[in-house]
Amino acid sequence: MSRLRSDLWCGVFVRRHNDLGNMCVVVRRGDPIAGQVFVEVDHLDGTRSLYTPAPLSSDRDDARLVFQCRFKREDPAKVNDRIAREVDFDPDLWVISLDLRGDDVGIDVV
Repeated sequence: MSRLRSDLWCGVFVRRHNDLGNMCVVVRRGDPIAGQVFVEVDHLDGTRSLYTPAPLSSDRDDARLVFQCRFKREDPAKVNDRIAREVDFDPDLWVISLDLRGDDVGIDVV
């Protein structure tokens, strides 16, 4: 099986969280086929977390995206700065913003 397109993955992620009652939007659209996806989580308490793609240790042949937690409950300015620096480096980047009171983002995290 080939890797799932970024635009489809983002659309499903946003739809699933909105159906669960969480506010979730795509704030930056990147390359629809192979753009990297960042998930920014606003915990609604003045802190944010940032999940970025995890480096792969082996060739995987499935459609799952695996993430790592880059920042956990940090100052929003720190998270925004990291996203801005990454966009300067990779203009094909997707950014999803999720408002979530808990910690279960619903993604695979290593």
